[in-house]
Formats: sequence, structure tokens, C-alpha cells
Amino acid sequence: MKKYIAEMLGTMVLVLMGCGTAVSLSCTSADPNLAATVIGTALAFGLSVVAMAYTIGGVSGCHINPAITLGCLLSGRMSGKDAGMYMLFQVIGAILGSAVLWVLTSNSGVSGTGANACQEGVSVTGALLAEIVFTFVFVLVVLGTTDAKKGAGNFAGLAIGLSLVLVHLACIRYTGTSVNPARSIGPALFQGGEALSQLWIFIVGPFIGAVLSAGAWKIVAGGKE
Repeated sequence: MKKYIAEMLGTMVLVLMGCGTAVSLSCTSADPNLAATVIGTALAFGLSVVAMAYTIGGVSGCHINPAITLGCLLSGRMSGKDAGMYMLFQVIGAILGSAVLWVLTSNSGVSGTGANACQEGVSVTGALLAEIVFTFVFVLVVLGTTDAKKGAGNFAGLAIGLSLVLVHLACIRYTGTSVNPARSIGPALFQGGEALSQLWIFIVGPFIGAVLSAGAWKIVAGGKE
């Protein structure tokens, strides 16, 4: 259970810090235009991953993202049972983080939970494609840097966190950036409305991206470990 609880705590921190920064800087799904808030939100998510990677990485591997877990499963790095439990506890952690954020915002006059949604002028198809493409890039980085033989070793956590910053900078204009189903599920449950009705985009898109990245890494690395 230790690794499952670690995944829950890590995802809770990611959502609380990342989405909390988005809300605090007014970088919600309705207002992604100010450069300072976009950069601040991107850094918050990236730094959260770096912090958790060096905190729980030795316990669970610090996936804190069902798309990463799916990529690892398809790459032969974990069992189906572990993958299912990882995803369950990641979603629980995201809900807990969102609940804390919701309580904080409800008592401070701040609105929103940092939920994802199609941005102004972006179609459902455009949002889905963005989530597929950027999740593909992100999970590919994760698979590559954590590879036992070809990876980055102790620098993997830093590389993954910095790549998440980059993904946010590129993707936030389209969807607010999810690339993580758990990160979208938690906030959407509390925010409701458009975020909840469009939630499927941020589940389907990242999972498709993860499948594609697992296939690409198998080709690049020469097969399953």
C-alpha cells in the first residue's frame, strides 16, 4: 500500500499546488492570456513534479498521472494490477487536492478550481488533438528519462518537471493544459459546468497520447525492457 498512498499524496500536492497557483494568479480556463500568470502556472506544475519526484520517486516512481502509468504499463514496466491501483489512488489524490483548494477558495472570495476546458476559439477537436499531442511528448520524455539502461538516472525528475513546464507553455492556450486525467477529474468535480461536460476530452486525449508514446518508445529503444 505504501506506493499507492505515495501516488495519492503526490497527485494531491500536484493538483493543490498547480491548480492552486492557477487560481491564485487568475490563470483559470477562462483567462489564460496574461503572460505572467501562464508562466507562473507552468512553473508551479513543473516544480510540483520535481519536488514530488525527489520525495516519493524512490517509493512509487512518482507517476502521479494515469497517462504516465498507462505508458509504463504498455512498456512492460509494471503489472496491470499495480497500474489499476496507481490510477485509482491518483484520482483519489486529485480529488483530495481539489477539495482542499475548493474549501480555500470558497472562504476567500476566489472562484474556480483550475479545471480544464476548451479555451476561447478552440473547438472540441482542437482541444482533443492538443491533449493527444502534448501528452505524447510528455509521456515520451518520462519513458525515456526513466529507462533503466538509457535514462537520465537521478536527473530524470528534473528533466520531467522541466518538460511539464514546456508543455504547459505550449498547450495552455488550447485547453489550460491537462496531459493528466486525474489532474482534470478532481477540479472538474468541484467546478462542474463546462469543465465537467468536457471532462472526457481530458481523459481520452491523454490516454491516446500515452498509448502512442509507449509505441514510439518501443521503436526508439528497441523493444520492451
